[in-house]
Amino acid sequence: MSNLNSKIPAGSLKDKWTDYKNNIRLVNPANKRNIDVIVVGTGLAGGSAAATLAELGYNVKAFCYQDSPRRAHSIAAQGGINAAKNYQGDGDSTYRLFYDTIKGGDYRSREANVYRLAEVSANIIDQCVAQGVPFARDYGGLLDNRSFGGVLVSRTFYAKGQTGQQLLLGAYSAMNRQIAKGKIEMFNRHEMLDVVIIDGKARGIIARNLVTGEIQRHSAHAVVIASGGYGNVFFLSTNAMGSNATAAWKIHKKGAYFANPCYTQIHPTCIPVHGTQQSKLTLMSESLRNDGRIWVPKKLEDAKAVREGKLRPVDIKEEDRDYYLERRYPSFGNLVPRDVASRAAKERCDAGFGIVNNDTKEGVFLDFASAIQRYGKEQAHIKGIHNPSKEEIIALGEKVIESKYGNLFDMYTQITAENPYKTPMKIYPAVHYTMGGTWVDYNLMTTVPGLYSIGESNFSDHGANRLGASALMQGLADGYFVLPYTIGDYLADDIRTGKIPTNTPEFEEAEKGVKDTIHKLVNNKGKHSVDYFHKKLGLIMWNKVGMARTPEGLKEAITEIAALREEFWKDVRVPGDADELNQELEKAGRVADFLELGELFARDALERNESCGGHFREDFRTEDGEAKRDDENYTYVAAWEYTGKPSEAILHKEDLVFENVELKTRSYK
Repeated sequence: MSNLNSKIPAGSLKDKWTDYKNNIRLVNPANKRNIDVIVVGTGLAGGSAAATLAELGYNVKAFCYQDSPRRAHSIAAQGGINAAKNYQGDGDSTYRLFYDTIKGGDYRSREANVYRLAEVSANIIDQCVAQGVPFARDYGGLLDNRSFGGVLVSRTFYAKGQTGQQLLLGAYSAMNRQIAKGKIEMFNRHEMLDVVIIDGKARGIIARNLVTGEIQRHSAHAVVIASGGYGNVFFLSTNAMGSNATAAWKIHKKGAYFANPCYTQIHPTCIPVHGTQQSKLTLMSESLRNDGRIWVPKKLEDAKAVREGKLRPVDIKEEDRDYYLERRYPSFGNLVPRDVASRAAKERCDAGFGIVNNDTKEGVFLDFASAIQRYGKEQAHIKGIHNPSKEEIIALGEKVIESKYGNLFDMYTQITAENPYKTPMKIYPAVHYTMGGTWVDYNLMTTVPGLYSIGESNFSDHGANRLGASALMQGLADGYFVLPYTIGDYLADDIRTGKIPTNTPEFEEAEKGVKDTIHKLVNNKGKHSVDYFHKKLGLIMWNKVGMARTPEGLKEAITEIAALREEFWKDVRVPGDADELNQELEKAGRVADFLELGELFARDALERNESCGGHFREDFRTEDGEAKRDDENYTYVAAWEYTGKPSEAILHKEDLVFENVELKTRSYK
C-alpha cells in the first residue's frame, strides 16, 4: 500500500487553477500538428474534449461504439446543468457551489478539483449558448434556472427535459466542424478492447470494428478515456443497455488504479420495476422534485388497497398521506440529495407502505396536484380571472406544468399508460450514476503516464454522492476547459517524438490478447446466454451490494460473483462468428469485465467500514437511520491496483485534506 500523489498545486484554493495555468508548459500550434491524441467515448466529456483538442490543432482519433456520437448516453440526461452564475440573485457563488458539492459528496472528494469545477462552471454556459443550445429563458429573455436536490439556490440551467440531448448536439456540432476539416478522424461502431503501453506510457489502443469484426491497431501520443460509468454492473439501471465499463476496466488491468468502486448512486425518481423480463429502467428527471411532492399512505391498509387496485391515490385524504421527505427533512423537503431521498423511499417500502404491485411492493408517489393548484391560481391572477372555477385552475396549472415538464410527462404516459396530470406518478430508486472510476490526479491523468480519464469514467469530483445536474457540468468542464490545458503540459515532451509506430511487440502482444479472448468466447459452446449471467450478477449486486450493505452480504457477494465468473467462462454461449456484426459477442466481453468489476466493487464496500453518501452500511448508521461517517479512519480515496484477480487487488490511499470546509455530519433537516 502507498499514498498517492494527486499533484494538487500549492497556494490558496481560489488561486490554484489560475496559477497552475500560468505556469504549465505549452505546445505551439506548429508542433500540435505533429501530435496525435486518441479519445475513447464521444458523450459530453469525450465529444467536448475531441472538439477542443482538434480546435487547438492536435490530430484526434475519436471512437464510439454507437453508430453516431449523437447516440452517446449523455443524451439521456434530462434535468439540467449546474453553474454558479447567480442569475436568480438568491445568494449563489462559486464558493457555494463548491461547498454544496463537497457536502453533497459527504466530504469524500478533493477540495481542489471541486473548486476548479465550480470555477469553470460559468464558462460552460457561455460556451453552450454560443453553440446555440436552446436553454430555457424567463419572461424577460434571460436564461432561466431551477433548483435541484441538496441545494438551497436555483443554479440549474435546462432545456425543458432534454438538456443532455441539446448539450450533446452542441458538442457534436463542434466535433463535426473538426471532422470536416480533417482534424478529427471519427471511428463510429468501434469498441476499444485494450490499451497499448510502450516504455511505461500509453501509446495507443486495440479496437474492434463492430460491423466487420476487424481488429485494428491505433497509435497516439496520449489516450483519453471518456467512456462513462459502470452502472450496468447491476444489469437493471437507468443507463443505456450498451453502456459498459470495458474501456475503463481494460486500462485498470494495464496499470490504471480504480478508485472508490463502491460509490454508486441510486436515483430516487425512476419508474419502478414491473417484471422479471425487464432489461432497463427509465429515469424521471430530478427536476420533477421541484414541483412534485413525494408521499406514501400513512395506513398500511391503504397501501395494500392501492397495490391491489382497490383504492385510487387521488381518493386518499390529505391527512392520510405521509409526505415523508417533508416530515423528516423540513429544510430541504423533497429536494434532499439523491442518496438521502433513495434511502428514505426504501425505508418506507421496507416498512410495508410501498404502493406498486410488483414482486417487492416497491414504489412511492410523486404527486403534482399541489403544484397544478398553485400555478393555476397564479395564472388566474395574472390573467385577471376573478373567482376561477376548480376546473379553470386545474386547466391553467396543467399548462404551466406541461411547459416545464411536458416531454417527461409524455414519456411517463407512454411507458405506464397513466396520466400523471390526473394521478400521481409511481417512482422508486434505481442504479443511476457511478461516482467511482479510474483514479486521476489534478491533471486528470491516471497512474499510467499519457493515459487520461474524464467525465463519469473517472472518480474525481463527486465524492460519495453526486448532486443532481452536476454530471453534465463535470463532463463539459473536463472536456472543454480542463483537459485541453493539462494534456498540453504532458505532450510538451512529445514534440520531437514523431509518429508512434504500430508494428511493435507491444501492439502485437495487445492485439493477440484481444483476439485470444474473442476466440475463447465464440468457441466456448456453453449452454447459457450472456444475459443469463448478466442478470444473475445484477441480482447479486442489487440484493447484497445495493442501497443497503452488510458485512455478511458483501462477503457472500464476493464469493458468489467469483463463482459466477468461473461458471461464465465454462458455460457461456456466444452464437455467431467473430468476423461479423455480433452483438452477443460485444455483450459477452462487457459482461466478462463486469464480473471482475463487481467483485472489486463488493470488496471495496466491505473494506470501507463507514456509511457515506451512496455507500450505506447498515452497521454504520446514526440513531435516526442516517449515514454515519468515520472521518478519523476513512477520509481517503481508495485506489485499487490490479495484480491478476480482483481478490488480489492492492489498496492504495490518497488522503483527503480539508482546509477550506469543516468536516461535519451532513444534515438536511
